[in-house]
Amino acid sequence: MAGKTNAMRLLDKDKIKYTVREYPEGPVAAVDVAKFFGQPADRLFKTLVTTDNNHGYYVFCVPGDHELDLKKAAAVVGAKKIEMLKQKDLLKLTGYIHGGCSPIGMKKLFPTVVDSTALDWDTIYVSGGKIGLQIEIDPRALEQAVNATFELVTK
Repeated sequence: MAGKTNAMRLLDKDKIKYTVREYPEGPVAAVDVAKFFGQPADRLFKTLVTTDNNHGYYVFCVPGDHELDLKKAAAVVGAKKIEMLKQKDLLKLTGYIHGGCSPIGMKKLFPTVVDSTALDWDTIYVSGGKIGLQIEIDPRALEQAVNATFELVTK
């Protein structure tokens, strides 16, 4: 592995335990990455960045085989309506690219909601901050790292 990502540096700084899991850079779909690790797709959480009509930004972590329910998500963060951030704006806003966006170590700490199904697992997988890298972490440790809340936000 070539160097640490922002996500790993932040976890190290906060002395939060995690395990790095590498995979070939080909697949970026969460279900494909989960399959590579021999894990159920609902244990690997994809990071989705959304925006509201007032330039507010919100991060959601949802199981790889689920879809974010935008109405539930908006209600949880107290917004009238939210939509997915345009892919072309992701790098500038977060410092991460599509397929390698971690909820940990973004340029700014945005309100972060992890689907409550994460609490069904001792550890979950989230992006490590680049394609080919996942971080296995206790959901409560993720909560600590990004000041997350847990809510049911999937369809």
